Amino acid sequence: MKRILTLVALFVSIVAFSQNKNAKASMEVDGVCMMCKERIEKAAIRTKGVKSAVWNVDTHELKLIYDERKTSLKTIAQKLANVGHDTKDIKATEEAYNSVHPCCKYRDKDVVRDHDAEMKKSGGK
Repeated sequence: MKRILTLVALFVSIVAFSQNKNAKASMEVDGVCMMCKERIEKAAIRTKGVKSAVWNVDTHELKLIYDERKTSLKTIAQKLANVGHDTKDIKATEEAYNSVHPCCKYRDKDVVRDHDAEMKKSGGK
């Protein structure tokens, strides 16, 4: 019995120490503009345990630094979906998607085309 308790205690301590308080990760998040950037970063950073969130408009990559002991990538993705942005694993509901500003409708090909044209016109800035 003592051996089992010792093994359980050892396993629990290994799991606790294997979680990183400054884990780095990235995920793809759909969006098209600077308003999307602000919404995505705000939703991520408001997730308990997220220390840094930077989304790139061109690549759609969200770079994160977060505490694995307090949150998970799945939780962060759900928070993003809740404010209307799709990730690879979790899609925003129609209600959440429809709550974003009309210029942020990344599922609409016309909106995406208009943003692409604007980026080309401004020289990619």
